[in-house]
Amino acid sequence: MEEIKTDLDLSKNIDQNKICVIVPTYNNQKTLKRVLDSVLLYTTNIIVVNDGSTDDTSRILEDYPQLAQVHFPKNSGKGMALRKGFNEAIRLGFDFAVTIDSDGQHFATDIPQFISEISNENPVLVIGSRNMMQEGVPKKSSFGNKFSNFWFWFETGNRLEDTQSGFRLYPLKHIPKNYFTTKFEFEIEVIVRSAWKGIPVKNIPIQVLYDPTERVSHFRPFQDFTRISILNTVLVFITLFYIKPRDFFGSLKKKGIKKFFLENILENNDSNTTKSLSIALGVFIGISPFWGLQTILVLALAVFFRLNKVISFAFSNISFPPFIPFIIYGSLKIGGYFIPNSKPLVFDSSMTFSDIQVNINQYLVGSFILAAAMSVLFGLSGYILLTIFSTFRNKK
Repeated sequence: MEEIKTDLDLSKNIDQNKICVIVPTYNNQKTLKRVLDSVLLYTTNIIVVNDGSTDDTSRILEDYPQLAQVHFPKNSGKGMALRKGFNEAIRLGFDFAVTIDSDGQHFATDIPQFISEISNENPVLVIGSRNMMQEGVPKKSSFGNKFSNFWFWFETGNRLEDTQSGFRLYPLKHIPKNYFTTKFEFEIEVIVRSAWKGIPVKNIPIQVLYDPTERVSHFRPFQDFTRISILNTVLVFITLFYIKPRDFFGSLKKKGIKKFFLENILENNDSNTTKSLSIALGVFIGISPFWGLQTILVLALAVFFRLNKVISFAFSNISFPPFIPFIIYGSLKIGGYFIPNSKPLVFDSSMTFSDIQVNINQYLVGSFILAAAMSVLFGLSGYILLTIFSTFRNKK
């Protein structure tokens, strides 16, 4: 009786919070009925999206007239099926959607865990984390998940154990409304762009079953991995040239320079050596002639050398517009000592980029020397000041 009462309470909770379960399916006739019956133990708020199945899926769904159903005339991809499911859920008045795969790998008994994560005040996107080390998990799935986890971290700064699981909870009102992808890569796009909007993305542990006698996977390693790689290339580009600068200047504006400086430099947990090297890297890249590539370079090198990305990026902005003329002039003057046959330049309003082009070798050599010298100066000064601050704080 206690178990029945618990299930009734959960079903009531699902209705009150306007939660539905979306089941995208494509040629999963062996497992579809079992999946639907297991979900029905918790709720009838189910939306099945038949993505152009050519097996007995349509006939099986005839036995479930009480469920909302969407039928595609031909296969359009899992991403398109989910997008259609989201739109249908919103049309029917639902605020949250749990998505569960129809290939039998997920257990509906984990649905209560997702429901417990729901918060109307603080929306969160929840992904079920599978144990990828358990017996039966395909090696390609384990590798693909690690690959996806790394790029999600690079693009959002958020570390997850599983970014590819299809068992998820979506806060429908808060995730992006429009998307670009239609296949498996959609599940990456939606979590990255949701994270960019400030929606927390987290994992919860779930059970998983890989039964080779029943499970039908439609993942095509070459085609779909290529699609995912192209998507990540685009997302990384957006991350480096828009999201990171947006977040940096947004944080700077919100906190103010003083608070930002305190939280990210003085009171950061990194060692003084790491901080000073991060400063030096940022200054070097900021002054070097990598125009247009400075953001991607400084963040990539900060990750590679395990330095503080925020500090490196902040100091790479030493080349912001008011300082650019002085950096160019300093580079040309220094370069003139090493390229003696350069055409003399006069630093006034008559100087143009054509003048710089004539002296391009002078500028390139000088800018790298200036970048190296200033990075050493800023790095050492930063280390000394940080050490003094640490000593003073410890005495207090």
